[in-house]
Amino acid sequence: MSLADHLTGIVHEPTQTEGVGFDLTVDAVHAVTAPGAVDFVGGELEPVETTPLETVKNDPDDDYGWWTLSPGTYLVEYNESLDTDEPLVLQPRDALVERGASHPTMHVTALPRVPLSVPEAGLHLKENARVSTLVAPDA
Repeated sequence: MSLADHLTGIVHEPTQTEGVGFDLTVDAVHAVTAPGAVDFVGGELEPVETTPLETVKNDPDDDYGWWTLSPGTYLVEYNESLDTDEPLVLQPRDALVERGASHPTMHVTALPRVPLSVPEAGLHLKENARVSTLVAPDA
């Protein structure tokens, strides 16, 4: 199975397929501003409230800006969308983990917003940065 066949919104396929799997890029970062609720049966589920964060360009001529994230947990959205019946493994990229940030590894058939944990020192994250990788479960 070619992972690209199940993805839309791909930013630059040759770069996103350099390693094992398919790298996913960040489109938006949301700060969690009010709690959600989770119950046993699901009848009292309440969504979390979020606020999208703006990026800042280092130079006005730059194409892309940066998020400067303080320590904490955020929700990230991807540029890409996934549609498959076969669950794939969504995992953080090594580049993210090596900077002290991470997100949970999950089995997915679609791409939800994913909680991103940022370390005490914070994190500078550029628009379209590759933050996650999709791999087949047997890869």
